Amino acid sequence: PAGAMRKVATYFAEGLARRIYRLYPDKPLDTSFSDILQMHFYETCPYLKFAHFTANQAILEAFEGKKRVHVIDFSMKQGMQWPALMQALALRPEGAPSFRLTGIGPPSTDNTDHLHEVGWKLAQLAETIHVEFEYRGFVANSLADLDASMLELREAESVAVNSVFELHGLLARPGGIERVLSAVKDMKPEIVTIVEQEANHNGPVFLDRFTESLHYYSTLFDSLEGCGASPVNSQDKLMSEVYLGQQICNVVACEGAERLERHETLAQWRARLGSAGFDPVNLGSNAFKQASMLLAL
Repeated sequence: PAGAMRKVATYFAEGLARRIYRLYPDKPLDTSFSDILQMHFYETCPYLKFAHFTANQAILEAFEGKKRVHVIDFSMKQGMQWPALMQALALRPEGAPSFRLTGIGPPSTDNTDHLHEVGWKLAQLAETIHVEFEYRGFVANSLADLDASMLELREAESVAVNSVFELHGLLARPGGIERVLSAVKDMKPEIVTIVEQEANHNGPVFLDRFTESLHYYSTLFDSLEGCGASPVNSQDKLMSEVYLGQQICNVVACEGAERLERHETLAQWRARLGSAGFDPVNLGSNAFKQASMLLAL
């Protein structure tokens, strides 16, 4: 649609202007504002909902028959992923397990204990649906600073590690991703679920990166326009455009440690995880069928 292309062109033009005149943002976007933008994107498009659903299905299958389970979430934000998993655990035929959640997030910029607030809301839900629940909010400046010993792992519990749109940012920091994957390995998880953008925005040649990102974000903006047919709040849509526009600006304008939106392809992530000692697992047939049904809606 013409409207979508015009918006994409505007964001790319801004990114190029910032690159040429070196007008980089003074500091990264306030994390609480970033989280709000992502929430609007979650409400507008099905992508994040689908990603959460599929990751939760994989975690459910890995936890089948387990009595004590522990999810370590690298991307806690508003905790939007976990009510659905908790409800699914509550409905298990063998009864709900004891559920422990460690939510990791950056330090608050406005002196509020955001991680605690999210945990409190989830604890209220757990009480309502009769799931034994334990929560810990863990503040970390960077995932690369994490160590398995910090997370109070227990012998009798089965662990799942979950990361949504977090790992690509570590590629800007030398050795960062290797340190994180090594720490995850030390956690001895039953499963690791990772959601990342399927794109090629981390090549060394700027022109290639620009072309790849132009195609990628044009498609996303087209789909945002397509969401306009559904009863989407206009503010949700506008904030979703800002959310994607911030990414465009980072991909196009920034270099070095400032360029955090380093999206890579599935093949690259598969190779990296394989080198770190992780094996791929297939989705169970039930989860695959449900995911396929969601895509068909």
